[in-house]
Amino acid sequence: MKFNEALKEIKIYEAGKPIELVVREFGIKPENVVKLASNENPKGCSKKVSEAIASNAHKAFLYPDDSMFELKDALASKFSVTSDNIIIGAGSDQVLEFVSRALLMPNDSVLMSQVTFAMYEIYAKQMGAKIVRTPSYEHKVDEFIEAYNEHKPKIVYLCTPNNPTGDATIREDVLKIIEAIDKETLVVVDGAYMEYAAAKDEAYALSPKDLMAYSNVIYLGTFSKAYGLGGMRVGYGIANSPLISELYKMRPPFNITTLSLVAAIEACKDETFVEESIALHTQEISRYEDFARENGFSYIESYTNFITYLFNGNINSTTVSDKLLEEGVIIRNLASYKMNAVRITIGTKEQNDRLFEVMRKVLDE
Repeated sequence: MKFNEALKEIKIYEAGKPIELVVREFGIKPENVVKLASNENPKGCSKKVSEAIASNAHKAFLYPDDSMFELKDALASKFSVTSDNIIIGAGSDQVLEFVSRALLMPNDSVLMSQVTFAMYEIYAKQMGAKIVRTPSYEHKVDEFIEAYNEHKPKIVYLCTPNNPTGDATIREDVLKIIEAIDKETLVVVDGAYMEYAAAKDEAYALSPKDLMAYSNVIYLGTFSKAYGLGGMRVGYGIANSPLISELYKMRPPFNITTLSLVAAIEACKDETFVEESIALHTQEISRYEDFARENGFSYIESYTNFITYLFNGNINSTTVSDKLLEEGVIIRNLASYKMNAVRITIGTKEQNDRLFEVMRKVLDE
């Protein structure tokens, strides 16, 4: 059987290890496993969302409202846009897929930072496109403009805050990059963690409304992080209506589930839960910063719900990750990004206590 030649250049995306796998491999009881690898909300989801899912479970046999009117209306109100500016995806990464399929042809190029969300590359390579990266993991204005002028990519990806590093780009610099790019190139502003950045520093806050003046920009958001709905797989793209209309041609019918739709609609109504989640995160992340300083390694200042630890030559990220895993603590090793670093989701106080306890033991060995 002959497959698409483009597949030869694609590495499979490695998701964070599930709790079930650690239970099977190491014989650890599920209640003793701490998962801090996938940037899930440690509070879970809003109680109101859980109740809405339970009360609508009897509708699971029905297809969802494919217009997604109520959800789009809630998002339109939240962001001061209109419903025809919005497309819903099974996670924001499905909207990324729509973008790649709609725009890319073989030998087109896409531009992104040196270390960023892996799916940008994967979706681009599925279409036979070439990958151009800036020298830095940060989104530096001069690097992006220089690379854009040299390569004239079809798509530019700006991930702010950036995954898996956790840094963010101030709004002013994002707009400078956008202003330097021709209107025939699409700029994707991925704001999956924007709720955390906006709460930390207003200079990094970027709203879809800020971008509506540009016909060639799409903003991506998700319910997977601050809203705690990773398992429900709901994301969205917001852009001018002509662009959204073209992306709709890529969208399959009923692309999120009936219960996912219910959950996202209810989540939009409970901003208090998001505020409480960010408050917990703010309180706990300072402990991670202190832990790094106490143990002699550095970290990237985080504008997300995770932190990236950068190790020197005396500490190996793979060794640390593997030993933590054996103890039932799951974190994300960034060796595949050619970084001697780990990414750790900020958990509850109890989860973080366990992480620090085990990591001290590993570092002392």
